[in-house]
Amino acid sequence: MTIPEPEEGGGAGPEEDAPRPEARLERAVRAAEQALIEYEIAVETFRVEVENFSRLHEQKLGPLYARLEELDARILEARAARSGDPEDRRRAEEARARLAPIPGVEELLHGWMDDNGLFPEAVSMLTDQAVRPPQRVRPSEEARKLYRDLARKAHPDLAQEETERARREEFITRVNAAYARGDEAELRELAEEWAKGPELKRVPSRAEELYARLEWLAQRKELLALLAKELEESAIGHMLQLAPDDPDGLLEQIGQQLLTQVTERETELAELLGEAGG
Repeated sequence: MTIPEPEEGGGAGPEEDAPRPEARLERAVRAAEQALIEYEIAVETFRVEVENFSRLHEQKLGPLYARLEELDARILEARAARSGDPEDRRRAEEARARLAPIPGVEELLHGWMDDNGLFPEAVSMLTDQAVRPPQRVRPSEEARKLYRDLARKAHPDLAQEETERARREEFITRVNAAYARGDEAELRELAEEWAKGPELKRVPSRAEELYARLEWLAQRKELLALLAKELEESAIGHMLQLAPDDPDGLLEQIGQQLLTQVTERETELAELLGEAGG
């Protein structure tokens, strides 16, 4: 993010009206702080969107991916049983090994599969039976507005004293948690709480401290840029960028493609088993 240069003043006035040597540097620090906060808000907003889309993706499409993997393994096993070829058996064994249960599989697979296979709810997602929709956590526009306003007002980088920084860090942690849950009511309560809380006045810093502040802000921006790049280049982040305005539609489209593949695999497996039985 490009940090805007502070505007230059007008013509030189009387000597008594000349700005302090630190004045321009202070303006640069404030501009850098605000630019960093805006960038951090954008990165955090995208991180929440990626996290929520990843949850929905796994809950809605996970069972279909699992079904495809199971069908692929059974197809390879059927081919190996039919041909007796050692290479076919090796491929079948490798495919089955990839499906073998591992410790903590319930946590890893987010509750739609355990050591015994798919849960009833997951199975029902592959049929026409009604199923409880996955939990949806996507902040509303009002929640986003509240979050941005709170982040701008209460950001720890605006503190000049350690006690105030600690207070802001504790508060902004609660703000981030409420935003991640999409809890608009809690964000409103936090906005009221902040409005009633103490506000410390900014104390001008010495030139050396301001230079150090600018260096820290630049380093912080570099770290945020790396995080943003990781999010954008992740599989889920890339998918979300393909349809930022309609992620649910993208999930439906992918789901239909997976269902088509499931049908094709089931047909192929039935033919293999039928030939083997014949």
